[in-house]
Amino acid sequence: MARIAGVTLPAQKRIEVGLTYIYGIGLHTAKKILKETDISPDTRVKDLTEAQANTLRDIVEKTHKVEGELRREVLGNVKRLKDIGCFRGTRHIKGLPARGQRTKTNCRTVRGNTRRTMGSGKRKLEKK
Repeated sequence: MARIAGVTLPAQKRIEVGLTYIYGIGLHTAKKILKETDISPDTRVKDLTEAQANTLRDIVEKTHKVEGELRREVLGNVKRLKDIGCFRGTRHIKGLPARGQRTKTNCRTVRGNTRRTMGSGKRKLEKK
């Protein structure tokens, strides 16, 4: 079992997919890392040698922002938006989509309007 950046990678997965279990590494970045280390993307995590695991660990932890450091940065960015009171910050405060998505028909769960059946959760109209 390989442990990189505080995350235990699943043993049965290919290393290409296993690296994506680390927060901040997607498939594209995983492919770049593997090309850099000359490790075949088809090898399984359990088949990695100790030397290969060490080279992966060094590259991931030294050249990429992952896990805790990246989470702190993202939280700091959101906090800054909230503090300056910009539009995106107020959307974060209200718990609504911040990137221009429509809210009339979508994002029900974000608005707290979850419908299990057809009529439930629908907002009641006031009668005149």
